[in-house]
Amino acid sequence: MKRSRTEPRFAKEAVTRTMALGALLVMGGWAIAGPSGLLAWSENLRLLEQRQHEVQQLSAERDELRNRVALLDPRHADPDLAGELLRSNLNVVHPDEMVMLLK
Repeated sequence: MKRSRTEPRFAKEAVTRTMALGALLVMGGWAIAGPSGLLAWSENLRLLEQRQHEVQQLSAERDELRNRVALLDPRHADPDLAGELLRSNLNVVHPDEMVMLLK
């Protein structure tokens, strides 16, 4: 009789241990191969470096545009830049200028 009482207890413990081991294996697998796991770190670092490079390029482009806007301020516009923009956008030239087309 005593033996029959212990068998369900051992079976219940075996199921509990198996479930606990399964849960630990799933959590370990997720920690290694998940979206923020060990295998994804190198990819994330590569993407971070790529994004930082893009930010540096965009910052340089923003600084160039900011300088160009400052040169085109209506109160004190740069005459060379204004002349360059007139020539390129409106095809305006002075009578004494010679236009050379480069192909």
